[in-house]
Amino acid sequence: MLSAGLPQGTVPKLERPGPLRERVYEALLELITTRALQPGQHLVESELAGHLGVSRQPVREALQRLNTEGWVDLRPAQGAFVHEPTEEEADQLLTVRTLLEAEAARLAAANAGSAGIEALEELCARGESAVAEGDVDLVVATNAAFHAKVMELAGNVVLAELAGRVDRRVRWYYTPVARQRGVQSWVEHRDLIAAIAARDEARATAVMRAHTEHTRRTYHDRAPA
Repeated sequence: MLSAGLPQGTVPKLERPGPLRERVYEALLELITTRALQPGQHLVESELAGHLGVSRQPVREALQRLNTEGWVDLRPAQGAFVHEPTEEEADQLLTVRTLLEAEAARLAAANAGSAGIEALEELCARGESAVAEGDVDLVVATNAAFHAKVMELAGNVVLAELAGRVDRRVRWYYTPVARQRGVQSWVEHRDLIAAIAARDEARATAVMRAHTEHTRRTYHDRAPA
């Protein structure tokens, strides 16, 4: 086990050719948002470069960009560390998420057709299976896909663009509470699908607002890592 916290061989080498700088950035961001790299963890350029099969230069550039975006902290004479989100940061982000997704649910109820509702039902079934199997990574990925689908069905490009900006941070905060939310989260998703299918805009808004608020409260009430 390297100090970067990743077992040798678990991170695929990046294929060439391609925009290597961007691909290294995306790879590291994915490892952070899925918490394969934990908050507060020391990031060693040489070890990350070895895992990814690249030189240290694109890793250094990616870490600088991640620092600018608030995912990584660069500390003088110490190096790079995964940012440790504060409770206030999480609260602000998850509150904004509630506002965006409640409106998306309302619009989805107004605009969604049968194909969109069927897609939501398929994602919900997939999420329920992942919970039953205890596959937290799949639960988180499917939860993100479900909410992205609701946003797509809303049909508002600007709203979707804003939601996209916070999506990865939502995944970052959701991962440590995914197991706690468990089955209940998908019961709430089923309620949302029913409201959308009934074209009940007020009900869809209320269900989504309550759903995202449950996640926000669960994050704040979670057991210390």
